[in-house]
Amino acid sequence: MRAVKTRLGPFRSRRGFTFIEIMLVVVIIGILMAVAVPQMTGRSRKASINATKQSITNIGTALSMFEAVAGRFPTTEEGLQALVTKPSGLGDHEWDGPYLKELPLDAWRQPFIYRCPGQNNADYDLISKGFDKQENTPDDITNVPQTGTATQ
Repeated sequence: MRAVKTRLGPFRSRRGFTFIEIMLVVVIIGILMAVAVPQMTGRSRKASINATKQSITNIGTALSMFEAVAGRFPTTEEGLQALVTKPSGLGDHEWDGPYLKELPLDAWRQPFIYRCPGQNNADYDLISKGFDKQENTPDDITNVPQTGTATQ
C-alpha cells in the first residue's frame, strides 16, 4: 500500500481555534456576566429581604401568642428563647409553648435582635441587621413601619 499525500498548499489543516476566536468568546462571556450577575444579585438580595420580613411577621405572631397566655411579652433578658423553652419565671399555666420549633435566624444567618420594652415600638423591637450585619444602618429590617428606607 502506498501512502497518499495530499497537497494542502498554503493552507494547513485547522484542528483548533485561533487566539482571536478564543478571545472573542471570552469577551462575549464577560459581557453576558457583566449584565446578568448584577441583576441576579439584586433579586437574591430582594428575596432575602422578603424572607426576613416574613420571619419577623412569624416571630411577631409567636410573641402575640406568648403574650396572650403569659400576660406579657418576654423580657429582653429572656429573649426569643422564651418562645422555644419556658422561661424560669413562668408557671405551667402561663406558658403554652413552644411557640417556635427553634430560634430563628434572618436570611443572612444572623440572630434577630429582640428588645422589650421596645425603643421604637411600644411593645417590643425586633430587628435584623440586614445584609451588612451591622445594627443601626439603612439596611436594617425591623417590625417598626419605616418610611423612605434606602434598601428595603
